[in-house]
Amino acid sequence: MKKNRLLAAFLASAMMLSLAACSGGGGGDTAGDQTADGTKDASDIVVGFAQVGAESEWRTANTENIKQAAENAGITLQFSDAQQKQENQIKAIRSFIASDVDVISVCPIVGTGWDTVLQEAKDAGIPVVLVDRGVTADPSLYVTHIKADAVKEGEKAFNWIDEYMQAQGKTPRGGGDQFQIAILEGTVGSSVAADRLNGFSTAMSGSPNAAQYNIIASQTGEYTRAKGKEVMESFLKSDGDKIDILFACNDDMALGAIQAIEAAGIKPGDDIVIVSIDAAKGAFNAMIEGKMNCAVEHTPNLGDILVETAIKIANGEQVPALIEVEEDIFPADIAEQELPNRTY
Repeated sequence: MKKNRLLAAFLASAMMLSLAACSGGGGGDTAGDQTADGTKDASDIVVGFAQVGAESEWRTANTENIKQAAENAGITLQFSDAQQKQENQIKAIRSFIASDVDVISVCPIVGTGWDTVLQEAKDAGIPVVLVDRGVTADPSLYVTHIKADAVKEGEKAFNWIDEYMQAQGKTPRGGGDQFQIAILEGTVGSSVAADRLNGFSTAMSGSPNAAQYNIIASQTGEYTRAKGKEVMESFLKSDGDKIDILFACNDDMALGAIQAIEAAGIKPGDDIVIVSIDAAKGAFNAMIEGKMNCAVEHTPNLGDILVETAIKIANGEQVPALIEVEEDIFPADIAEQELPNRTY
C-alpha cells in the first residue's frame, strides 16, 4: 500500500508539472519563468520584432524607440530589419517561431500575403502584435494592432491646406480657378499609405471648397528622400508652373521634393505650399527655414505601448483588439517653438 501511495503521488506531481509546462503558449519551458504570483517576469519574456527597414528618419526613430523600450523593461528583443522586402519579414517571423519566442510583432511592409505565416504562428501558440501598418488577413490571426489613425492624418493634411489657402487668399499659379495638387504617395500596398490618401481625398471631396482643388499628379515616392526628389523632378518637368500644393505622405519624400523644387528655381513653402506627415525634426527645420508649411504628426514612439502590451499578452491578460495613439498637427508658425520638444 505504501508503495502504491508513493507511485500515485509521483504521477500526480508529474501531471502538474506537465500542465504547467503546457500553459505558457510560447517562449519555451516556463517552470523557471514564473514569479511568485504565477506571472512571467519581464526578464524572462522574449519578443521577436520584424521591422520594415531604415528607409526614413521616422523608421529609424521607430526602431530606436522600440529597442530602448525593450531595454528599459528588461525584456529580450529579437530584432530583424527586413530591408523593405516582405519575404525577409516572413523569414524573420518563421525564425521567431522556431525560437519559440513569447510574442511576435511585425510592422508589415504591405497589407497582403500574411495569412500563411500568421497561421503558422497561431498554430505554434505564439501571439502576434501588429505595429503601425496593418494587414488584410483574418483578424483572428493576430491579437492586436497598435497604430495611429492614418485616415485621420490624411484628413488633417487636407483640412489644414484648405483653411490655409483660403485664409492666405492664395490664387492658382497657373491661372484658372483651381489649385493644382501634386501627391507623393507611400509604398504601394502599404495600409498606412492607402489610408492617408483615402483620408486626404475624402476630406477634399467633402470640403465646401472642393471645386477649387484638382489633383494633377500622384505617384509613389516609396517613403524615401531620394525617390521623393526623383518623382518631384518628374512632376516639375510636366507641370512645374502649375503646381500649387504638394502633399507628401511622409517627411522624407517632402524633404527630397524640396531639393527638386529649389533646383527648379521655385520657392518651396511659398510658390508651392507643402504639407507632409510624420512631423520629424527634419520637417521642423524645413518649416523654420520657410521651405515647408505644415507637418501632421505620425509618432514613431510606439515602443512603450508595444512592450507593455507584449508583457500583458505573455502573462495571459486580455488586451484591446485595436490600440490607437493620439497625434497632433504642427503648422510652420509654431515649428521653432515646438522643435525643442521633439523626440525624433
